[in-house]
Amino acid sequence: MRKTIILMLSVALVACTAKQPKLEDECLYSPSKTQFAFWSNAAEQMEVLIYDEGIQSTDRSTDRVQTIPLKKGANDFWTATVKGDLAGKFYTVRSFQNGEWAPEAPGIFAKAVSINGQRAAILDLDKTNPEGWDSDVRPAMPDMTDIVVYETHLRDFTMSPNSGIEHKGKFLGLTEEAPLNYLRELGITHLQILPMFDYGSVDETKTAEHSRLNAEGSYNWGYDPVNYNVPDGGYSTDPYDPACRIREAKQMIQALHANGIRVIMDVVYNHTYDVMGCALGRVVPKYFYRLNEDGSYANGSGCGNETASDHEMYRRFMIESVCYWAREYHIDGFRFDLMGIHDQETMRQIRAALDEIDPTILTYGEGWAAMAPAYPYDSLAMKQWTYQMPRVGAFSDDIRNALIGSPFDHERGFASGNPAGAKDVMRGLIACPEWSGEPMQHVSYITCHDNYCLRDRIEVSAPEETEATRLRMNKLAQTAVLVSQGMAFLYGGEELYRTKQGIDNSYQSSDSINIIPWENREKYADLHDYYQHMIAIRRAHKGFRLGSAEAVKDHVEFLPADEESLIIYRINNLEGIDSAKSLTVLLNGSAQPAQAEIPDGQYRVLAHDAQANQEGLGIINGGKIVVEPYSATILAE
Repeated sequence: MRKTIILMLSVALVACTAKQPKLEDECLYSPSKTQFAFWSNAAEQMEVLIYDEGIQSTDRSTDRVQTIPLKKGANDFWTATVKGDLAGKFYTVRSFQNGEWAPEAPGIFAKAVSINGQRAAILDLDKTNPEGWDSDVRPAMPDMTDIVVYETHLRDFTMSPNSGIEHKGKFLGLTEEAPLNYLRELGITHLQILPMFDYGSVDETKTAEHSRLNAEGSYNWGYDPVNYNVPDGGYSTDPYDPACRIREAKQMIQALHANGIRVIMDVVYNHTYDVMGCALGRVVPKYFYRLNEDGSYANGSGCGNETASDHEMYRRFMIESVCYWAREYHIDGFRFDLMGIHDQETMRQIRAALDEIDPTILTYGEGWAAMAPAYPYDSLAMKQWTYQMPRVGAFSDDIRNALIGSPFDHERGFASGNPAGAKDVMRGLIACPEWSGEPMQHVSYITCHDNYCLRDRIEVSAPEETEATRLRMNKLAQTAVLVSQGMAFLYGGEELYRTKQGIDNSYQSSDSINIIPWENREKYADLHDYYQHMIAIRRAHKGFRLGSAEAVKDHVEFLPADEESLIIYRINNLEGIDSAKSLTVLLNGSAQPAQAEIPDGQYRVLAHDAQANQEGLGIINGGKIVVEPYSATILAE
């Protein structure tokens, strides 16, 4: 029988001090010692297992360096200190409960992991900082109403053979000159990146070579959390090296910051990939999740489980996690997936904790759930309760549905010829004050990664229209977003007339479906340039982003229109606020020209007949005006 020689390291068990550890203190490395601290209120015993290798062998004991018992201290934290330099080694933790050992897992707050997140890695985080990291700063944000968010998936943005990007599908792809120049020139302020934490639906061993594309399952949006506090290795050039993914994620953020662009991280704290396949379920079974009355897992996420933000330690986990990303990775904002599963108090505490780091860090999310959460409805962070969570925003499906129709049917919206949506478009233009509280809590948008992209949505609802007409509808819908009060949000690639070939849920479709078509930059130059000019118009005119509910009430009115498909949105008395005395936006959602009467005055035309330019298209006087079919006219007095 082969003997296994186990290297014995000097171990000193330490009791918890009066000061309770943080969850993020799980593994504190120094060259002389490594301190471990794990929380569990269910364990009878706990131990941390040290390994030489990051990949699990059939017989794990063959590469195990040491098994270290943990000592329970105050507040259910289990701790130990290991003397010596453990850099380069890996660890898992396991707990003994109900008469048996639970499966091993990286700790719930692992900050570095091996490939596919199998084991946590021990390393010096300071050594993952790229050159100049200490000098990296968030781009200036003198006025939070300046925000224009652009959402993308790392692969979507970089994989096209026409992208001019060398590091396709990688963090480093967004450090290259071509994409950085593109985003900067487009005029956006924030880049929202689909999940970039370690997720379970893609095998990182199959993404090491980007040429393998999707043939072996290398594409997924990533809404499948495994290790929340580590970048996903599939986006690194070497997923086998725990430090590589961290360093390259920081390089990406650093490069975007250097180009004046802030970074928003899409976070998915509402569920895990599965329960027993991740640390939350293995280390403390059931505590971190909401349960039904029969003890089964609640499923408000529609993914098999929902987490319990109302439980003290999961609330702490969420707060510490976002703060960790903000401090260690200099992340500038967080978009909360299915935010309606979380409770309002947790969102308020997250906002307060981030304020202590930097009040300009954004927080917003989806104010709904996939199914009914197992928690009192009026205490959840649902859209209609947004006003009870100051400075936490929510996506406005109100303006989305009104402009292009609901994603759950193929009906037209206002921008594609259905005047029934006009009143809800008007509500959206003033940031739906009945639920938003303040305008910046209202995220105006028409498309995101979910559901149809804009081109496909218009095609399924207006298939008989010509492409020229559908392009006008596209511009009209996005114009409404970019002149609305609140936060403007764009889905990446809409300005290039992207299509997903009619697929409305492309979460695991191939790159050929999801990639941004950079070749369309020339073919649809007129559309791209319209978006670029509209972003510039929004940023040049404070009247489109007044910033407070009181200011919106004082300055905005809707003028009467003779036709139900015409909206006349006017922002008045802007002296001292804007370079214009007033701004007038006329939106015509009809196939016919519409006539309108505007107040006397001299106006610079910023947009008309599906064209836009922040410098102006000409000068007109007040009185009668014709708004062309499916288009917007914007006038600055």
